[in-house]
Amino acid sequence: MATTRLLIAALGGEGGGVLTNWLVAAAAAQGLKAQATSVPGVAQRTGATTYYLEIADADDSATDPVFALMPVAGDVDVVVASELLEAVRMAERGFVVPDRTFLVSSTHRVLTMHERIARGDGARDADSLMQAAERASRDRFLTDFAAIARKSGAPLNSVLLGAIAGRKLTPIHAETLRNAIEAGGIAVSRNLAGFDAGFTAASCLERSPDAPGETPAASKTPVSTALEERVRALPGEAREIARIGVARLVDYQGTGYAARYLDRLAPFADDGALCREVARHLAVRMSFEDIIRVAQLKTRASRLESVRREIGISADEPFELVDFFKPGIPELADILPPRLGRALNSWAERKGIRETAHFGMKVKTNTILGFGRIWLLAKLKGWRPRSLRFAEEQAAIEAWLELVSQARAVSPDFALQTADLARLVKGYGDTYRRGQETYARVVEDMVRPVLAHKNAVEDPAAQLKGAIAGILTAPA
Repeated sequence: MATTRLLIAALGGEGGGVLTNWLVAAAAAQGLKAQATSVPGVAQRTGATTYYLEIADADDSATDPVFALMPVAGDVDVVVASELLEAVRMAERGFVVPDRTFLVSSTHRVLTMHERIARGDGARDADSLMQAAERASRDRFLTDFAAIARKSGAPLNSVLLGAIAGRKLTPIHAETLRNAIEAGGIAVSRNLAGFDAGFTAASCLERSPDAPGETPAASKTPVSTALEERVRALPGEAREIARIGVARLVDYQGTGYAARYLDRLAPFADDGALCREVARHLAVRMSFEDIIRVAQLKTRASRLESVRREIGISADEPFELVDFFKPGIPELADILPPRLGRALNSWAERKGIRETAHFGMKVKTNTILGFGRIWLLAKLKGWRPRSLRFAEEQAAIEAWLELVSQARAVSPDFALQTADLARLVKGYGDTYRRGQETYARVVEDMVRPVLAHKNAVEDPAAQLKGAIAGILTAPA
């Protein structure tokens, strides 16, 4: 009696348990013997929950199969991963091997906590992850199943089930698997749509290319003809980044603010590489995160639908969405007029509560009252240019742009690295303040001495690049 050994690695909320139950129920309906066990993952995206199944491909009443409770390295026939890094993790643990294992994995990424909290771009290189997955497996079907799920309006687990059926990776018939979804009785139409989409992708493509990612919401924002003409006047290397930046800032604060972005880019238009680098960082710096921005994002029309899609429930199923807010005195001062905001910060500093006093709130944003509270906060967007945080950010941006301009007199490379210093300032709250302090220290120690001809290092650009890399890779 041959046995198929299958290991599923899925993140929380992706329905790995439901996927496993469908397989077990379908096996039983077909008269096959099967067993499934699971090992819970760790919270905060440090590992997936794994589900291990063994399915005997024939029902011999004289012989009862002996199933294992846990997978054994080198002895797994099929590994299904809902995310690319999890596929590589399964390979590192020895469950994906070149002489045996068929790997089914989505190529999209859900960043780990270590990747998210890194000071720079902490994301693992997707190309190297793909290569590792391909080297480790005997055969594979790697594609962006999350994109297929979004397009079909279905949960990811149903798409993965369709891919398993389409590639005939178990002895269970495809129709039996579809019947298991129907027998489950939950969101049947959506799950069947996902199953069909996964089945079609798997049975029609020998190896599906990555589906293109969705366009960021900000880049879908309409841009006026006048702004578009100004973007086209920029160097070719900078146009696409600037176009995205303009759309982002129109969404953030309006067309006037986006025009100010292009005004700030104009002095760098004679150097394509530098203009591109400044355009990239300037768009992020000008769309700084504050509590008004948080409210803007949480009240987008598409948010509730996105939440429904992520947790796998239909439009007629009720759910409760609770957002947790914990603003402190600095965040409150940020949205006050500059004079009042500074006075509040000074008072809190004297009292010793500036960093410790917070106002915890739980807001049910799927209710009229809860949504209305956040919606009113988002409407402060028009007030933002009169706030303390806005005034401080614009001053800091102008100072950074002036540094970049001065750095051009040293060398083009030094100007590029000075522009790249903007990477040190990001985030919200304490993370943002620490970034500001680090940025100021590097400017005083490594940039201003070069500009004043007091630093005789042979290659100041390389020195600055190394310092930035060291800071971004150091523990936060």
